[in-house]
Amino acid sequence: MNIPPCPSCGSPYGYEMDDKLVCPECSYEWIPSSEEEVEEGLIVKDANGTQLADGDAVVIVKDLPVKGAPKPIKAGTKVKSIRLVEGDHNIDCKIDGFGSMALKSEFVKKA
Repeated sequence: MNIPPCPSCGSPYGYEMDDKLVCPECSYEWIPSSEEEVEEGLIVKDANGTQLADGDAVVIVKDLPVKGAPKPIKAGTKVKSIRLVEGDHNIDCKIDGFGSMALKSEFVKKA
């Protein structure tokens, strides 16, 4: 049997145990038939490499200048209920005092 890489960390060293597969590097366990379902969808990671999902809360990690606004979005600003989208700016959200914004995931971390 050709064992696929770990869906969690990507390690190629997974092994079979009973009716599931196990990763020796991160201890993730998965059922081979459900592996295709895990890879579907948009995968967006924050500045620390943590995977983000729709509805997550994030924190801005550096001051972000905004065109047409008199002040930047300050580092440490918490943003609730993000929505992931395709493209360069892959997070849509609303920020208090600024309104609707599109952010790059590299400037946020999961709260």
